[in-house]
Amino acid sequence: MSSILTNNGATVALQTLRAINTELSTVQTEIATGRRVARPDDNSAIWAISKTMEADVRGFKGVSESLSLGQSTMSVARQGAETITELMTEIKGKVVAAQEENVDRSKIQADIDALVDQVDSIVSSASFNGLNMLQNTDATAGSGSTNVLASIDRNGNDVTNSDIAIRKRDLSTSASSVAATGGTYNADAVTGTLDATQEVDLDLSGLTVEAGAAFSLSIFGTDGNDSSFVEADYQSTAAATETQAEMAAGDMTYVARDGDTAGDVAAALVRKFNTYAAENGLDGNVLSMSAAGDTITITSGVTDGTDTIDVKVNELGADAGNTIGGGLEDLRSINVNSDSGADAALGAIEGLIDVGIDAAASFGSDARRLDTQQDFVTGLSDALKSGIGALVDTDMEEASARLQALQVQQQLAMQSLSIANSSPQSLLGLFR
Repeated sequence: MSSILTNNGATVALQTLRAINTELSTVQTEIATGRRVARPDDNSAIWAISKTMEADVRGFKGVSESLSLGQSTMSVARQGAETITELMTEIKGKVVAAQEENVDRSKIQADIDALVDQVDSIVSSASFNGLNMLQNTDATAGSGSTNVLASIDRNGNDVTNSDIAIRKRDLSTSASSVAATGGTYNADAVTGTLDATQEVDLDLSGLTVEAGAAFSLSIFGTDGNDSSFVEADYQSTAAATETQAEMAAGDMTYVARDGDTAGDVAAALVRKFNTYAAENGLDGNVLSMSAAGDTITITSGVTDGTDTIDVKVNELGADAGNTIGGGLEDLRSINVNSDSGADAALGAIEGLIDVGIDAAASFGSDARRLDTQQDFVTGLSDALKSGIGALVDTDMEEASARLQALQVQQQLAMQSLSIANSSPQSLLGLFR
């Protein structure tokens, strides 16, 4: 049945054209924006996921900037430590030259003092953005390291950050001091006796190591007839147990810095002993020490059942008000104007060079960690961007093909609508 009031063919053609136009508009929007999911109404689930991932990408950009700042800080610190190590190598050359008696030691000492001043100058200037990694004499907890933002970690809806802790390495020459009274003093905290057993380990792992706490080594040898060694030479204290006053005035003391471990204390005390031994002409065969981890190993080649040497580690709490010194404080005590001073300087400089080398190596290791993390964050950020693209970006090849097909369909739909609209005109022939 034909009707002039209802044109079913035109209605169908119009619906088809509207559907094609809607899809055509969608494809044109995808091509114009480059995204097939640009708004929540395009695909709410995919849009929500992509926005969360975009927020993470923005976060990783901040992480990358933080790592770049850390890398620059490490570069300055490493360069400073390397330069200081080179200066101490020069100082060693001066100290070796001073071993010869037929030299002008006063001029050599003046050169050494100038080099030490240069060390302090480098330490003072080796800062980046206000952070100096070569100074660590503050007793405040946490001041001995800095945290570099390394990553943001997502677990469902929870987001946390993770840091890389970079430890400071003090290479200044400021002097430390130990309080002669007050505080919590623990004599004979760790003890060992060399007798017929000529090798003993001192385990320092039980010590309370905190910023401002002081530690000392004391030795007390017993050889009544000086048959194996000269008894007085191997007695750093008046009695077998060191007093707090003797600790404050002693040469083998170390005040811990924030971030120090028992291993750092062990290494520092061994360095102090080596300097003391060189200054006092102690025989390495009678008494020698080495540090490995938290342990100090003491050895002797001459002690026996009656000729013994007691070695003790004493500690004084931070509540005594001790002053933290620089990592190279012994540089200031180098004085080659005398034979004993030159000998002591030679014993001290080797340990101080090791301090500088260890600092530079540690900064190099930390810098490598930051470089590795930076590479990881960059790669992860790129992977997230690729993932977002896979979710929301328009496939331009597919969109182009769809656009051409829809344009053809649009033209055909318009022709169909035109034909459908002209069909009622054929009814006029019935009334002629």
